[in-house]
Amino acid sequence: MKPFDNTFDNEPVALRRAALIAGWGLFFMTLFALYAIYFIFQTLILPEEIEMTIENIRANELQFRIGIGCYLVVIVLDVLVAWALYVFLKPINRDISLLAAWFRLVYSGIYAVALTHYFNVLQLLDSTDYIPLLEMDGVKAKTMLSLQAFNDTWAIGFVFFGLHIAFLGYLAFKSAYVPKILGILLILAGLSYLIDYFARFLFPENPLPVSTYFGWGELIFMFWLLFKGSKIVHYETT
Repeated sequence: MKPFDNTFDNEPVALRRAALIAGWGLFFMTLFALYAIYFIFQTLILPEEIEMTIENIRANELQFRIGIGCYLVVIVLDVLVAWALYVFLKPINRDISLLAAWFRLVYSGIYAVALTHYFNVLQLLDSTDYIPLLEMDGVKAKTMLSLQAFNDTWAIGFVFFGLHIAFLGYLAFKSAYVPKILGILLILAGLSYLIDYFARFLFPENPLPVSTYFGWGELIFMFWLLFKGSKIVHYETT
């Protein structure tokens, strides 16, 4: 066994701190995202019911805005997690860790762009109050297009997210202080996202829900960061 040296500014402390920041960031990100998706947007947005969706959003505008706010919190936490994971994994390979961080940051940027489509929905529905000549059919069509544009833009971001997770898996697998099984699970999760979202664009009529079965690597990694990664003291050299 070989103790860490001080190459990275008291490395054990820095790694434990980065693990906690990344773990808690992922934890709260998950809570905010799940609340927004399942308790707000899935109850308001009914893809097959345009008029009901518009009525739901107009009648629950504050709830819709809270959902947007939750997504904004997720984006901020994504940036924080990208930095923390870079710090946590840079002793393995600084360049690849930086590349993985950049992939997550690009994903976060695309996510933010996607979110502007939800703001467009609010603007469209508000416009009917002071532009009475605007045809309602046009408002309905533009509203549903904006809602779909959010999903499509976010889907592009998931390609970069998949690359981020796959590179995390590679770094974890090569690491002497992260269990190799976590690296394998992360690689599988990253590849599953890539398969899912490339298939979404290439074969939109036949989606492949691969990530439903193999996309749990980051969630498992989150718990490991909180309960094990935050207690790193030393590692074995090969």
